[in-house]
Amino acid sequence: MPNLLLIGATSGIGHAVKESLDSSWQQWAVSRHPPEASSARHATWDASRDPFPEEFLPEKLDGLVYCPGSIRLQPFPKLRDEDFRADFELNLLGAVRATRAALPALKAAGEASIVLFSTVAVSTGMPMHASVAAAKGAVEGFARSLAAELAPTVRVNVVAPSLTDTPLASGLLRSERQREAAGARHPLGRVGKPSDIAAAARFLLSRESAWVTGQVISVDGGLGTLRRFT
Repeated sequence: MPNLLLIGATSGIGHAVKESLDSSWQQWAVSRHPPEASSARHATWDASRDPFPEEFLPEKLDGLVYCPGSIRLQPFPKLRDEDFRADFELNLLGAVRATRAALPALKAAGEASIVLFSTVAVSTGMPMHASVAAAKGAVEGFARSLAAELAPTVRVNVVAPSLTDTPLASGLLRSERQREAAGARHPLGRVGKPSDIAAAARFLLSRESAWVTGQVISVDGGLGTLRRFT
């Protein structure tokens, strides 16, 4: 049975990934807050500051999914150094710490997959996204470099969503008017669902993606590449 380390498993996209995997996966979950039910395969970890709990890991890992992220939307003049630093700590350095800790177990599997998360705002310039786009752009660079270094033993890929209906994005989707306006900006006419993003992560973990590495997979309702004329 393959082993998966899922970081950020208690809400949003991380929870959707957890729910989307069938019983053929044995999951080790990590999150900032403990789950509702206690589990021997769960550890509490603040990705932005704490050392990773390495003693918690099994000897072999077939997959790692790092889900923690941020949505800091502010005009550039209002962003402080501390804001950029906080986004880098959570989005990039948290992924770095987790990957470093898990790497021996991933290599021990012989064939393993790492899935990280970016944002459509890296490839498509958007106002008020300077801090989070910079941090997620660093994630993409880290993933490509790591994919080259770890091939052929460990594959490394990135999923880049657009706005997704998660607790993290709740402030942007408070009203029906906000939800409709956000959906209308996407060629497919709606914002993302956590299950949309989880499906991409599940594919990248599976043997169906065995010849895929170093890629940024856009799951963004077409926002990053398409323009409709009406």
